[in-house]
Amino acid sequence: MATNNKITQLFNIEYPLIQAGMIWASGWKLASAVSNAGGLGIIGSGSMYPDVLREHIQKCKKATDKPFAVNVPMLYPEIDKIMEIIIEEDVKIVFTSAGNPKTWTKHLQEHGIKVVHVVSSVKFAMKSEEAGVDAVVAEGFEAGGHNGRDETTTFTLIPMVKEKISIPLIAAGGIATGRGMLAAMVLGADAVQVGSRFVATPEASSHKNFKEMVVKAKEGDTVLTLKELAPVRLLKNKFYEDVQNLYAKAPSKEELIELLGRARAKKGMFEGDLEEGELEIGQISGLIHDIKPAAEIVKEMISEFESAKKEVAQL
Repeated sequence: MATNNKITQLFNIEYPLIQAGMIWASGWKLASAVSNAGGLGIIGSGSMYPDVLREHIQKCKKATDKPFAVNVPMLYPEIDKIMEIIIEEDVKIVFTSAGNPKTWTKHLQEHGIKVVHVVSSVKFAMKSEEAGVDAVVAEGFEAGGHNGRDETTTFTLIPMVKEKISIPLIAAGGIATGRGMLAAMVLGADAVQVGSRFVATPEASSHKNFKEMVVKAKEGDTVLTLKELAPVRLLKNKFYEDVQNLYAKAPSKEELIELLGRARAKKGMFEGDLEEGELEIGQISGLIHDIKPAAEIVKEMISEFESAKKEVAQL
């Protein structure tokens, strides 16, 4: 790996490989495993009460002496408490998403915290740079979970963002292999963020049923839906069929909210209800065929990245 990489220097990590902060999957076990393997592990605070987040940060510190981050969706109802805990617990890196980067960036940076904002468009990448963030994650519509409305793919988004910003750029969406990592970096990314591949690990806190369904998924088994609320990429199941049946009746936003109900993602990804749960995963799940330790995934991706680089040099 190049020693002059902007992201490895920014975060003081070995590889430009970041594990996404995913709800119901990214607890301290996964984050510490990825950080210990040389990447950047992220605790996903979106599914945690403030006191639970504090516990995960403290356990992560005990499990690794390497840098790790916390991901904060800015729609979170108790965001003030979450940010307070992050500062109190001396977390050095925060990834913000689903909101205006201006709101918290300066405040966090004043406490010596590096701030990265997740975007799904060129416009928001530019706004993030204006807000003073240290880096951006540009996420294509292949990604799992909550997503951009424009359906811009990673392959087109990365070079378009690269053209307009000068701060470090992290690519996300549809990346689960060393070859995918190299492709993203050839397109202009300084690093990659990987979500779905790390769901299929023993360390991910998501339910075994969900992990097994991810491994069984094939091309075409995920769909981006519920755009009127917040676009989300889901595995097809009974809940997804219920959403489709409701769409056939041209529903109001209120009817969609009623069908979604509360804690639908927890039911699916954390409790393992594969019928009624919301099962968020990326399109690349069609390329994930086994559950294996996070450290092995990091090692394999870096090894494949290096061998693919040599192959490309011979083209």
